[in-house]
Parts: sequence; C-alpha cells; structure tokens
Amino acid sequence: MNAIEIKGLRKGYGNFTLGELDFTLPAGCITGLVGENGAGKSTLLRLIVGMIKADAGSLRVLGAPVGGKKFRALREELGYVPDESYFPEMLTPRDVAAVLSRAYTRWDGAAYAALLDRFALPARKPVRSLSRGMRMKLSLAAALAHRPRLLVLDEPTGGLDPVARDGILDILNDFTRDETHAVLLSSHILSDLEKICDYVALLRRGKLLFCEEKDRLTESCAVVRLPERELDILPEHAVLGLRRNGYAAEALVRRDALPPSVTAERTTLEEIVLLLSKHETERE
Repeated sequence: MNAIEIKGLRKGYGNFTLGELDFTLPAGCITGLVGENGAGKSTLLRLIVGMIKADAGSLRVLGAPVGGKKFRALREELGYVPDESYFPEMLTPRDVAAVLSRAYTRWDGAAYAALLDRFALPARKPVRSLSRGMRMKLSLAAALAHRPRLLVLDEPTGGLDPVARDGILDILNDFTRDETHAVLLSSHILSDLEKICDYVALLRRGKLLFCEEKDRLTESCAVVRLPERELDILPEHAVLGLRRNGYAAEALVRRDALPPSVTAERTTLEEIVLLLSKHETERE
C-alpha cells in the first residue's frame, strides 16, 4: 500500500503554481523533499495534510481522498510537524499533553513523556522560552505521541546542532521499521537526507524534476570534471546537469551513457541536486 498517491495535483497562488505533480510515497519508506526556497515544498506538505485545498488533481493519503469523510476519520494516523511551532506560547509541554490527550484517542502519555526526556525538554517551561530547535522537538514529540502511521515534517532538523539532528534521524529510522509507517520530510540539509532517505523528490519553481530511489539515483549518476573547452567529448544525451565557471566545468552525467575514455567520479545527493538545479536555471 502507498502512504501517499498524487496524480495531476495543482495549486496556484498569484504568480506561483505548484504542479501538475504525480508521485507516490510507499509505506515503509522515508522520502526527502528538496528544493530552493519558494519551490513549493511547504505548499505541497500543507496540501497533503489537508490544511489547504488543491485546485485540481487527485490526492490520497493512507488510502483516503484528502478532505473526504474517510480522511477525516484517519486524521489521528497522520502526524504533522510544520516549520514553525503551532502551540500557544503561554503553554508548557505539560499543558500541551493535557490538551492533545483530549484531542486524540490514540494519545500515548508514556511515549510523550519519554520523548520529552530524550529531547531534554523541560515539562514546565512555557513555549515562548524555548529555542526554535526545542520547539521543533516538542512538535515532533507531540506528533509521535498519538501513534501516527504517516509523518509529514517541514524542515524538522532546522536549527538543531549535529548531535540533535542525528537523534531526530534515529527516531525517524526507528519509526519506519514498522513497514506500515512512512515519512515525508522537507529539508535543506541534504546530508541528513542522504543518511536516511529511501526516495528523494526535487521541486523547482513548482515543478517536480524527479522522484527517485536515492540509491539508484546516486549509483546511476556520476560527475565529470573537465576544462570547459572539452565539454564536447560528452554525449549530449548523457548530460543531466552542468555547472561552468568560465574555465572549468562540472557535468552530472548518466554513468551508463559515457564513453569508456571519459573518467567519472562517484557523486553525492548534494551534487546531484545542485547540478540539476543549476542546469535548469541556465536553461530558463
């Protein structure tokens, strides 16, 4: 079963249009959503959790059409962590538990308390006194405590130090050990996505450039570094992305389309995203 199924999805705001988009998120997987600021990542996440309505297309979450009766019945199985804390600033983490335990029939108070302890969050301090990173941890603890099947996270490791980020990634990995669970997260920290993601989707100016298995993507692509005057040795159909600096060039290429005489290097997810984005910019 797929956790998310999107077909022909479109949403417009003034001069910006997201879509049309088509992709799926399988259960048991973590998918990373990447793209520059304004690419449409947060808009897509808000569509998925039902905060805003699409202009066109089909969107199913956990098997139910978003916005329908079945979807409303499944809301407890959907955990959402926005990029900014949504808790009133006068509340404490303890107060948050008191409110949410009445809102969710699946609320697990023991799990919430364990997460507060794991995140070193003070139960009696008001939200207004917490740092951005601590507020993000609080939102994640609250999302996990009602035992969702799908987590949708907007920049969950933003504002966290490397040790805290690794802790969040460990929790997400543990979450998807249950093959009925899935995670969709947006992030600018591509090294985090490289560590944990099964799939990666790249948005640029509202368009989906790709949604691929991360390992297949990094294994099938390579980087060729050469003087710009030698670019013509690369077959045009092999070049996926290109960056020039006036003398040297870096080309993202399909490994299986290169002639044997060309030396290529292994690439990273960060290089793939940067070179594809740069290439799209130069084509516009």
